Amino acid sequence: MLDKNKYKVKSNIQLADFNTKEVIEKAEKKLKKIRKKLSKIQDTMYAEGKYSMLICLQGMDTSGKDSLIREVFKDVNARGVEVHSFKVPTELELKHDFLWRHYIALPAKGKIGVFNRTHYENVLVTRVHPNYVFGENIPTINTLEDINDEFYHNRMDRINDFEKHIVDSGTIVLKFFLNLSKEEQKNRLLRRLNLPAKNWKFSAGDLKERKLWNKYQFCYEDLLNRTSKENAPWYVIPADDKPTARFLLADIVLEELKKYNFKEPTLPAKIQDQVAAFKAQLNNE
Repeated sequence: MLDKNKYKVKSNIQLADFNTKEVIEKAEKKLKKIRKKLSKIQDTMYAEGKYSMLICLQGMDTSGKDSLIREVFKDVNARGVEVHSFKVPTELELKHDFLWRHYIALPAKGKIGVFNRTHYENVLVTRVHPNYVFGENIPTINTLEDINDEFYHNRMDRINDFEKHIVDSGTIVLKFFLNLSKEEQKNRLLRRLNLPAKNWKFSAGDLKERKLWNKYQFCYEDLLNRTSKENAPWYVIPADDKPTARFLLADIVLEELKKYNFKEPTLPAKIQDQVAAFKAQLNNE
């Protein structure tokens, strides 16, 4: 039995204490079995229509978020999964509070929503690049001195409130940090440059962000410690080996969904009483 607790952030942690590479034997084969179970349980979840699930994915560039989404959810009915990849905020999005664009993208009851990069970008990328905050045109923010630790910690409190609210409304929240090593990121960036078919994935900006690796690690560690709650936990997933990362995340998602014992709704008694008549009507056409 997989010990998922070792990946869960339950108290103040240091990222350096978490492995970036773990190899689980036959991870791809095990993932295929989990995908079938995920498909079945999501169908029942959709039919019941009481709960939704939000899966948040964060990680450094090349940590494997896109391929993970593809491989984990490929067997789930397309009707039941919605993926949102949050890029630089649009002009319209900047005219609203920082959570607005994420709130309107939340999954409806019965569906699984995946945020590929999430509302945590607002306490991560903007913390590494505080000048970005000026684009939000916040009345109380006039200088860089106003964009301090207190500003970001306040935002994390608002994020905690946001997640508590949606959990109370029936959304199951799971958050995953794909923990990639700097050496493995280098290998993946070189692969993008060496393989013509992968060239399109490379951006010179990736190298600029790579130089800020330590600052990103500090910001990740801080947000993990401040926003991992029992109702919306963070899991630190070793991401150097992609098959293992995919299996671990899928297994955690499946085990969480199993807790809710979803049940397919039954037909109203009035309809049930007429089932035989309906069958006869169809058979006699």
